[in-house]
Amino acid sequence: MKNYFSSDFKLGVLGGGQLGRMLLTETQKFDIYTVILGDNNEAPCAQICNEFHQGDLFDFDTVYNFGKKVDVLTIEIENVNIDALDKLEAEGLTIFPKPANLRIIQNKARQKTFYKKNQIPTADFSRFAFVDELKKVYENKLIEFPFVWKAAQFGYDGTGVKVVRNSDDLQSLPEGECIAEKLVPFKNELAVIVARNSDGDIKTYPVVEMEFHPEANQVEYVICPARIDESVAKKAQEIALKVAKTLDFVGLLAVEMFQTSTDEILVNEVAPRTHNSGHYSIEASYTNQFEQHLRSILNLPLGNTDSKVAGIMVNLVGEEGYTGDVVYENMNTILKIDGVTPHIYGKKTTKPFRKMGHVTIVNEDIDIARQVAQQVKETIRVISK
Repeated sequence: MKNYFSSDFKLGVLGGGQLGRMLLTETQKFDIYTVILGDNNEAPCAQICNEFHQGDLFDFDTVYNFGKKVDVLTIEIENVNIDALDKLEAEGLTIFPKPANLRIIQNKARQKTFYKKNQIPTADFSRFAFVDELKKVYENKLIEFPFVWKAAQFGYDGTGVKVVRNSDDLQSLPEGECIAEKLVPFKNELAVIVARNSDGDIKTYPVVEMEFHPEANQVEYVICPARIDESVAKKAQEIALKVAKTLDFVGLLAVEMFQTSTDEILVNEVAPRTHNSGHYSIEASYTNQFEQHLRSILNLPLGNTDSKVAGIMVNLVGEEGYTGDVVYENMNTILKIDGVTPHIYGKKTTKPFRKMGHVTIVNEDIDIARQVAQQVKETIRVISK
């Protein structure tokens, strides 16, 4: 077996953001030498990895040459040059998640088509190469308001998604490949993280429930365990397992879902990496998602995914009306509360709705944890000088 620990083994990570930063806590724990490619010398990972390279994640030569420096390559963001990964994989580099998986997941139209082809439940949709095609379909009365428009590529944290309710909304859509999705009446947004190694060992984390900010379309709270019936949770985990197995996925896969008003489970989309919906696991789980990602991609035994305690994650995002050098106001106040742990991502500049950190709240009682989460949300402020 390959010796990853305190050795000359090099793990490469494409992306230098906060997910990479939290992964570095685990590589440091295991003393795994970690090399990061990020687009910014002030990225959250830049100061704390073993080696940082600045470069464009979409540039073929940059990604290809970076891959030649490492023994195993992984990602913390899926928007990367996949042609370069294909060439590296063909030359024998171990890459997880696999480039073929990333090619499907990177494009929402391809992703949705994959679900339909493999009988994975998802909302009905139509695919369009151009927005003008979508407009013509509406003019011919083949689509009705309201529907959900999604850009096929590069949507992130609520961008690239819009509920289209009238012709004004339709006219204001940006150009480019997209999908129009049936608006699903749902009562909960859920997520399941699946871990799978190359031996085929597979585990799911408990189902979590996500509460969203109504304007920013960003997750405000992640609640674990989700406050749903056990039968619904079981169905969600089974569907998440089917997605991972059908993809022959290796690594960590976050499967976001809708629970409809009739308790159907529909897959919304997946992320082929550690995910916001798993941050609670750092404090609340036996094995957090970042350690589990390492175990998965290095084909190590998978860790226990059970929770030790109920956990709620609150996103810290830049407050509206503030741009500039960041200030975290009332940090001392929240630190006085039992079971509260802040995580700051190392971004020096704040702007409205930018993800700057998160806070985990743990408690034996999920209802108490939710009350404390509300208190934290209303107390801490991410502003500028």
